[in-house]
Amino acid sequence: LTSMCRAGAIRTDDSCIVLKTLPCLVRMCSKERLLGERGEGAETLAYLIETDVELQRIASITDHLIVMLADYFKYPSSVSAITDIKRLDHDLKHAHELRQAAFKLYASLGANDEDIRKKIIETENMMDRIVNGLSESSIKVRLAAVRCLHSLSRSVQQLRTSFQDHAVWKPLMKVLQNAPNEILVVASSTLCNLLLEFSPSKEPILESGAIELLCSLTQSENLALRVNGIWALMNMAFQAEQKIKSDILRGLSTEQLFQLLSDSDVNVLMKTLGLLRNLLSTRPHIDHIMSTHGKQIMQAVTLILEGEHNIEVKEQTLCILANIADGTTAKELIMTNDDILQKIKYYMSHSNAKLQLAAMFCISNLIWNEEEGSQERQDKLRDMGIVDILHKLSQSSDPNLCDKAKTALQQYLA
Repeated sequence: LTSMCRAGAIRTDDSCIVLKTLPCLVRMCSKERLLGERGEGAETLAYLIETDVELQRIASITDHLIVMLADYFKYPSSVSAITDIKRLDHDLKHAHELRQAAFKLYASLGANDEDIRKKIIETENMMDRIVNGLSESSIKVRLAAVRCLHSLSRSVQQLRTSFQDHAVWKPLMKVLQNAPNEILVVASSTLCNLLLEFSPSKEPILESGAIELLCSLTQSENLALRVNGIWALMNMAFQAEQKIKSDILRGLSTEQLFQLLSDSDVNVLMKTLGLLRNLLSTRPHIDHIMSTHGKQIMQAVTLILEGEHNIEVKEQTLCILANIADGTTAKELIMTNDDILQKIKYYMSHSNAKLQLAAMFCISNLIWNEEEGSQERQDKLRDMGIVDILHKLSQSSDPNLCDKAKTALQQYLA
């Protein structure tokens, strides 16, 4: 029934799933059952509820399941060690399976709901168990522990508290050293969450050589690893200090950046553009990075605006240009590049409003009055016919475009 439900043959809200399959699997997890049955029950339940929020909620409040699973970590029990060698042998055989099943089920339970995650983390010694699980000899248990950690790392609250108290990043970084790909994929996804700007683990992770590790992931043959490597770097670069940004650019190398910008996968491309956008924020950083890597970055931008890409990709690229246009000295790289100016002009009259808006941001940043050289820039753009387009756009039925165009025109009148 679980397999049929996951294959879409039975709906997740069908009464045979909600009232029979799910409760039956929860009962299989209880203490009275044989160890093999308990492992099987938890594994199957984890698979049943993995992608369905409602089933996760129902399971979490059925028969105290979250507390019941904590018992899975108590094998082999120390008492049996002396009294019954046969029993110990049996327990040991099942101990790995039980831990793996419990981690998997916790991962499924906590995939979406903040309250459920909180309950899981508050279960006795949970964080210690996950940390221990990360260094288990059994690769299956390690993978399940990483999956559980990944699920819990989606919680802003937990990143700030439990993850910090238990320095989870340490064993995680260890797992990331020469692990098999299936573990690497989940571990690097978890690292992406630990590198968000509000996560207290961000600093120590940086100090432990994460940049080098992530840059090497971006060169992987495995698509998921490339995406995660660049995604984590993107998170790391958000509102970061200039030194970190320079280290990222150095670690990646311009060559690799171009490689990623011409990746056939749109996710890799979008995350790489996101990284560039985060690197090129705040004026001193924009000017500094463009003074060292300007030529290559402008080449990359041109390449993408000329290529066959979807609206989102082009919009991100125009936003990067708008950031460059916000620099003090970086502006000149746009103003002296007629090819790029023509492209901005083209996108101002595009049929898609998102692209028009992004192109307008570039223009606004270039003509802003209070900045040195604004008069020359305004004149050059007027000669190109930008003012005529602004007049047209100020009549637009799209309120955003209309406002933005009027604001830009005021710079000419001021």
